[in-house]
Amino acid sequence: MTELLLLNGPNLGILGRRETEVYGTDTLADIEQMVEKEIADVGWQVRSVQRESEGELITAVQDGYDTVGAIVNPGALMIAGWSLRDALANYPKPWIEVHLSNVWARERFRHESVLAPLASGLIAGLGATGYVLAARALRSLVAD
Repeated sequence: MTELLLLNGPNLGILGRRETEVYGTDTLADIEQMVEKEIADVGWQVRSVQRESEGELITAVQDGYDTVGAIVNPGALMIAGWSLRDALANYPKPWIEVHLSNVWARERFRHESVLAPLASGLIAGLGATGYVLAARALRSLVAD
């Protein structure tokens, strides 16, 4: 079975209830279904992991070396998730960083990601659609 890793960090398990004016009303389950729909025709499935702690996300990355690629929303770990950065540096497939909100239109401390320089791409500010676009981009990157 060919799987795409969908990795979501702290506080993303409560999407749909969390600051809906910033993050929208789609739940993480809704997003998983959107991504599944986008990749179904190429025979991929979604391996979805959401954790509140950095260590558990690192384990998911290391356990995901067999996936075709990853969509990663690290949440606030984008700011200082150095251990997660190290794990993603060793992830052998393309991956795309996604943020629901436009982090550059928000507080200044959100304006830099320690992960982004390693990513194959970054999508921010498009809500749940950003995940679908990331899945579409990974389809292209993996096909190359």
